[in-house]
Amino acid sequence: MRGSAQTRRSFFGVAGGVALLCTIGGEEIDVAAPGGLDKADAAAARVKRPRANAAQNVPQIQPQPGGIRREYWIQAETARWAITPKQTDEWHGRATGGRNVFTAFVYRSMTAGFADYLVDHPTIPGPMLQAEVGDVLVVHFRNADTELRQAVTMHPHGVKYNPEYDGAYMGEFTRDGGFVAPGESFTYQWECVPESVGAWLYHDHGPNHTLNSFRGLFGAIIVRAKGEKKPDRVHNLFAHQLAPPVTGLERNFHCFNGRAYAGNTPILRARPGEDVEVNVFGQDSNYHTFHIHGHRWKDSAGAFTDNPGFGANESIRARFVEDNPGRWLYHCHVFSHQDVGMAGWYIVE
Repeated sequence: MRGSAQTRRSFFGVAGGVALLCTIGGEEIDVAAPGGLDKADAAAARVKRPRANAAQNVPQIQPQPGGIRREYWIQAETARWAITPKQTDEWHGRATGGRNVFTAFVYRSMTAGFADYLVDHPTIPGPMLQAEVGDVLVVHFRNADTELRQAVTMHPHGVKYNPEYDGAYMGEFTRDGGFVAPGESFTYQWECVPESVGAWLYHDHGPNHTLNSFRGLFGAIIVRAKGEKKPDRVHNLFAHQLAPPVTGLERNFHCFNGRAYAGNTPILRARPGEDVEVNVFGQDSNYHTFHIHGHRWKDSAGAFTDNPGFGANESIRARFVEDNPGRWLYHCHVFSHQDVGMAGWYIVE
């Protein structure tokens, strides 16, 4: 099925009455309606800082014995993003064609004090945050948005935090970390407790969090047990949709990490004998599965699997010792997703 056959109207079913609704600043906006994207951003830019509900000064959170404070400097900014930079689908040997560039919203790694970029180019997802049980994740966050002019945040899953560090806009009950306006900074502190072991998401939870999460403001938190053996290879894949109301483009893309179609999506690599870990996250409103040709692994219950399912903001982990050299496909096995871009290459050299 060619993705170009799906348009803004056909995909969101305007004729069938389906809409993409976001509530922003007390106003319900249909982003799929004509002009809806601009209307949503304008509404988000008008949201005022809520009056503080309580004192915002909290002590520095200290790690547990043996733990450390792991510091990250992360900036939110807009970026022009090509969904299919090669303009080809290498799996089927065809040109994808059409417009594929939109204004994404991304988290970007910075050096200490936001002195410089840590990476040359913006990425989707944002930087991976890593820690062990007993550590405190200290995330210095800055909103450098100069185009969309709206407050954004960083909201974590899996870790422990108090209300100051929730990173969620909650109307009149919002704490400082839940509203970081353009040009402002905030430092989050998140504790990695034993229950935090696993792969988790972080994402925007500001006034326009649904739309901003859809267009790139998300990333991974990986927490391991103290002293746990780390894999030789760690790959994080986010299964998500870049749809016309979100991008302003004419067609719908199903993506891994902001890219669609094999050759554009991340190329995963490993060598025989390596301990390989692939963490796969759902970052849209759809149900997905994850399949790697020629491979299988044990799920959390100890049963072998090769095509587990997951939903919105859920994650699954594939971990195995590589023993099968070759070029392999990985993809979502929801056929209408894989055929509109949600596929890629896994190369064992």
